Amino acid sequence: MLLPKKVKYRKWHTMRRNPKKEGVESRGITVAFGSFGLKAIQRGRIRSNQLEAARKVLSREAGKGGKIWIRIFPDMPYTAKPPEVGMGKGKGDPQGYCFEAKPGRVLFEIDGLSSGAAREALRKAGTKLPVKTKVVTR
Repeated sequence: MLLPKKVKYRKWHTMRRNPKKEGVESRGITVAFGSFGLKAIQRGRIRSNQLEAARKVLSREAGKGGKIWIRIFPDMPYTAKPPEVGMGKGKGDPQGYCFEAKPGRVLFEIDGLSSGAAREALRKAGTKLPVKTKVVTR
């Protein structure tokens, strides 16, 4: 799983959203390295274990002939309280890391496969993620 080597703060703020200021991604919106990409079309938080599950699917489908690029990195810690613990008594302990994906961000790229195989691999990887995705080409 992906995680940062070192973080400045153990716990971050929740980053509450303002509906008036919610927008689409302005960076990382084009396919830059491969021929096909998996683009998020919905906002959501992608945890590092979900990212790893999608990467495993892609690497299995690509085999030795394909090349995969992961265009995002989970660097935001998320916390959770243990089960059956009452309200109050502070914030929970850090559980892992996630990435806040906005609509339009390219998450994965793949190259070295035929069009049908690449689209199918990216479609399968998209089912492992908590956001709606679509396959895009260069």
